Amino acid sequence: MTECTVRLASSSRSVSANLRISPIRFSPLCRSLPLTSASIIGKSLFCSLSHRRISVLSTNSTKSQFRTKSSMAETVTGKSKGKVEVFDSEEELAVSLAKYTADLSEKFCKERGSFSVVVSGGSLVKSLRKLVEPPYIDSIDWSKWHVLWVDERVVPKDHPDSNYLLAYDAFLSKIPIPSGNVYAINDALSAEGAADDYETCLRHLVKSKIVDISDATGFPKFDVMLLGMGPDGHVASLFPGHPLVHEKEKWVAFIKESPKPPPERITFTFPVINSSANIALVVAGAGKADLVHKSLGDSESSDLLPVQMVSPEGELVWFLDKAAASKL
Repeated sequence: MTECTVRLASSSRSVSANLRISPIRFSPLCRSLPLTSASIIGKSLFCSLSHRRISVLSTNSTKSQFRTKSSMAETVTGKSKGKVEVFDSEEELAVSLAKYTADLSEKFCKERGSFSVVVSGGSLVKSLRKLVEPPYIDSIDWSKWHVLWVDERVVPKDHPDSNYLLAYDAFLSKIPIPSGNVYAINDALSAEGAADDYETCLRHLVKSKIVDISDATGFPKFDVMLLGMGPDGHVASLFPGHPLVHEKEKWVAFIKESPKPPPERITFTFPVINSSANIALVVAGAGKADLVHKSLGDSESSDLLPVQMVSPEGELVWFLDKAAASKL
């Protein structure tokens, strides 16, 4: 077994304020959504063409052990590489996630002049709430953010199932991000058409140098993906046993028979997800403890869950509250 280091983290430091604002860059082919609930109704606008932190660094298929003064536990990260951070509460998780995201924003804005952020739906969006509070609401250079969705339900944007509407209500409406930097699907199209259209949009963002391309894979390399995990271990709209988990060529795929309603969705594929520079997997609640244990614990299975197939080019960080990590 490989002995891993246990680090006890202190409270997060603030991100430096007063980042320089630069001219906004966005795709002329991508029509963004308005950032007001009232304005999306009936319109079809779219994108076209004290906490304890336990860090576990692992290599592929390598079992790793971590210890604290009060307990000993063993974890295996299967085929993924990553770092596991456990927090006493979801509130502390959200505080750390905000710092993680803000630090990456500062890094990429300085290095590249833009910051590409991919989000999922569900409880992940709630966990981003600290970004809209001081110090981050005032220190982050929102003009350089470009926000996309790793998956979306093919429903109107004012529909309760819309990931866009969820993100708008909880996050996007509270930050001064340019509307042209928010890329949503064309919900007037079929699932297949919406997937093709979103892929066209991604290709234009790559061509415009807003999103990098991976030298290793040739797929888009987003600066960060902020992902949740479904109750069956799915990520994005890539479900256990579905053929799409094995898609190797498409950037964006569609599904018409999702096992979780609504049935029609679009989703990034694993080659795109795993080309990311950074991925945060955010999981909270005792109801997901069994899946976290299967993904990170000492169980071994040849039948991988989609969440276990997340293995980015860059860094993978699991953000867990104590309840979700209770069976590790």
